[in-house]
Amino acid sequence: MAIDRCAKEGRKMTIYEKMINEAVGATKSVYGVIKEKRGGIFRFTDCKPYVDAVNEMKPLNGQSKEVFDLHVQSVNAHYKILTGLTDTIRPEDDPFIEHYQTPPILEILYQEDPKFKDSMWKFIDAIAKNKALIGLESVRRYGGMYGMTCVVDFAFSVGSVPNLVNRILRSMDIPKEHKQTILACKSWGMNTSYGLCGAFRAALESGKTAAEAEQAEVEQLQFIYREPVAAQAKLMDTHNLGGHGPHSSFDVRKYMAQYKEKMKPFVVAAMKAGVHPANITAVPAFCVGEIGHHIAQSSYNMFKDDMAFGIYEAMMGVFENTMRAGLKQNAYKSEWDVLAVATGAPACATTYLLWLDSFTVPMVVDLLSKRFHNYAAMHPNRGEADELHNTDFIDIIKRGEQILDITPIGAGGKVKGIEVDLSPIDNHVVVSNPQRYTYPACAITQRFAALMSMADFPCYLTPECTTATLMTNCIALNPGVPGAPVRGCKGCAVCSLIKRNVPMVTGLLKGAKGYCEWNLAV
Repeated sequence: MAIDRCAKEGRKMTIYEKMINEAVGATKSVYGVIKEKRGGIFRFTDCKPYVDAVNEMKPLNGQSKEVFDLHVQSVNAHYKILTGLTDTIRPEDDPFIEHYQTPPILEILYQEDPKFKDSMWKFIDAIAKNKALIGLESVRRYGGMYGMTCVVDFAFSVGSVPNLVNRILRSMDIPKEHKQTILACKSWGMNTSYGLCGAFRAALESGKTAAEAEQAEVEQLQFIYREPVAAQAKLMDTHNLGGHGPHSSFDVRKYMAQYKEKMKPFVVAAMKAGVHPANITAVPAFCVGEIGHHIAQSSYNMFKDDMAFGIYEAMMGVFENTMRAGLKQNAYKSEWDVLAVATGAPACATTYLLWLDSFTVPMVVDLLSKRFHNYAAMHPNRGEADELHNTDFIDIIKRGEQILDITPIGAGGKVKGIEVDLSPIDNHVVVSNPQRYTYPACAITQRFAALMSMADFPCYLTPECTTATLMTNCIALNPGVPGAPVRGCKGCAVCSLIKRNVPMVTGLLKGAKGYCEWNLAV
C-alpha cells in the first residue's frame, strides 16, 4: 500500500499524493482488464482487479472513514451480490447497473430518519402541486426545445431532473438538509433509471391526450421517490433497450434486497458520524459502475477496434503523467485542484486528437446538435437519455479546447498551471499511425472516427472511476457538506448554439441564467 511505502521511506504522504495514487490505481485497473479481455467474453469475475484497487482506498489526514466505507463497501457488496446471482450481463442491461444502489439507501433513510421521510412525502405532494411545471418541462423535452440535454445530470443543466427538482424544492418549507438530500439522490445519487419526460412521451406516443400524459408523468415521478426499490424493479420489467427487453441478466429485486441488507450498517454509521445524507445517497452509487458497465461486454466489443483502444490507452498516459507532474511541481493547492486536473488533462487530450485530424470543436458541436434535432423529429418516441453521452462528449471537448488553445484564447495547454503531457498520444504506435488502419494514402479521418464511437460512451475519455474516487476523497474531507450536484456552471457546449442560458430568453421559468438553475441551488 502506498501509505506504507511512504512510511518505510521516512516521509509522510500528502493528501494529494494519496488521492492521485488511489485514482490512478482504480482507473488503471479498469484499463488493465479491458486491455487483456477486449474482444472476448465478459464475466463478472473479470472485475476483481477493480475491487482490489478500491480496497486499497483509506482515509488520511482526518478524512471520514464512514464516507470511505460508503464507497468501498458498496463496491464490495455490488461485486459479491452480482457474482452470487449470475456470471455475466448482457449489453442491453448493463447501463442500469448503477441504478440499484440509491433506491435501497433511500429506503434505509426513510426507516432511520422519520423527519426526512416526512419531508420526502411533502416533496411527493409538491410534485402533484407542480403539475403545470412538470407538464411544461415535459413538453419542452418532448419537442427538443432545449436541444441536447443530460436528463440525469450531475449538475443543474437545462432540461435535467436536478433542474426541475431544484425548482420545486426552492419554495418548499422543509429543512435545508432535506432539500439538499432530495436533490442529490437523483443526480450523483441515482434514484432509479427514470428520466424526466419518459412517461409523458410514452403516453403521448401511445395515443393518449396531453393531459393524460402530464398526469402519467406526475405519477411516475411520485412513484420513484415514494417506492424507489419497487419503481426501479418495474422500470426494469418494462425496459426494451434495443428491442431486447425486459431486463433478464439477473433478479434485480434480489439484488436490491441483498444490497440493502449489506449496506445498512454503513449507512447508519455514516448518519451517526454526521455525514450529510446527500452524500450518503450519492457516494455508494457513483463508484460501482465499473463492475458490469464500464468493464462489460459492451466495452469489450467497442474496444475490439485498435484505434479506439489506442486512444483509450494514450489517454491513460496523459492522465497519469499530468497528474504526477503536478505533484512534482507542488501545483495542487486544494483537493479540488486534483479533481480539476484529473478531468481537465484528458479533456485537453481529446480535443488534441480532434485537432490532429483537422476537426475543431465548433464543427463537432454543430454536427451532433444538428443530428439531435433531426433525431428528435425522426424518433419522437426516443429514449430520454439517448443523447446524454453525446452531450457529455461535446462538453468534454469544449472544456478541452479552453485548456488546449493558445493564450490568451485558452490556457496554452495547461490546467491549474500544469502542462498537459500529450506525448503518450504522439508516441502511441497506433494513434500516431492512422495510415495503418484504413486506405493508407487517405488516412485523415481515422482518429476522428474512433472518437465518434466513443462519443456514445465517453466514460473512457474522462473516466468515471477517476471522478468517483476523487469525489469520495473530497467528500471525506468535508463530510457534512453536500458534494452533489455540482453547484456551478457546467459551461454546456450546446449553449454555444442554443442560448438557453441567458436572461434574454422569454419563456416561462426564465431567470438570470436563462432556464438554468445552478445559481439558485438549494
